[in-house]
Amino acid sequence: MKKKYTVPIVLFLLGMAITIIGALFKLMHWPGANFMLIIGMIAEAIAILTLIVTILKKK
Repeated sequence: MKKKYTVPIVLFLLGMAITIIGALFKLMHWPGANFMLIIGMIAEAIAILTLIVTILKKK
């Protein structure tokens, strides 16, 4: 895998982990669930946009 794709992939995986933990917090009714879900989804969106821009710059 190319080195320039590692940052978006790591950011996407981190966002996915935060989103899953936020969903667990939501199910258990623990505080901070909404914040974790929002941060996780924003991280995933930024990662996808970064990956799209990187792929389009390559072409």
